[in-house]
Amino acid sequence: MSKGGYKLCSLLFDTTGDYNDNLQTLLDLVAKTSQKSLIVAPEVCLTGFDYENYDKAVQFSHVADIELKKASLGKIIILTMLEKNGNEVFNFAKIFYNGEIVFKRAKAKLFRFGNEHKYMSEGSGEDVKIVEVDGIKIGILICFELRFKEFWQKLEGCDVIAVPSWWGVLRTEHFRVITQTLAIINQCYVVASDSQNDECTKMSGIIRPHGEDERNGDRTLLEIPYNKKEIITMRRYMDVGIG
Repeated sequence: MSKGGYKLCSLLFDTTGDYNDNLQTLLDLVAKTSQKSLIVAPEVCLTGFDYENYDKAVQFSHVADIELKKASLGKIIILTMLEKNGNEVFNFAKIFYNGEIVFKRAKAKLFRFGNEHKYMSEGSGEDVKIVEVDGIKIGILICFELRFKEFWQKLEGCDVIAVPSWWGVLRTEHFRVITQTLAIINQCYVVASDSQNDECTKMSGIIRPHGEDERNGDRTLLEIPYNKKEIITMRRYMDVGIG
């Protein structure tokens, strides 16, 4: 168990056509968080799905990695970015912590309605797993992956499930209900971050293990205390076999 008083932080901001501005926005928000924060940013928040400038967007991940490693001293930062691996492009979720990338996996379920499959390759569902960082058991579901119940089971036992998203505004209620239900079913915290761009839900928020949800609203940064006892209490009170 982490004993240092972590804070959970969901972010909400626009992604513009200027990648450097987007990175600076993210870095400024990270700088405002408390030491020992777990921070979740929206899916591809640094570039968006900028298919018209695809090569540039993919290359920007190298710039971002350097700056986010510096920003992650004493903090856990979770986001996704487009990146090439060999001859293929993937949407990689990354966990930055203490100057390193401590976990990385490719999005395992691409959103075909948005033509993601035409521009990038799909990762493996086998890589959806729990990773422990500074005593916190973390899982990641990237946007559309939320809809696949087999991934919920793979992340059973998490303390925190991070959900970086670029979720369509027409399905806003789906995002709200699914993220809240995920916290209730898995009896853990869910930190969901969606983009503030017009086509997205803007429904970033944090849901506690008993299901109480708090959304960012007009706040670019929502921060609440992380309390492992809240998870333990819920799992003892409503014992459904989650260890």
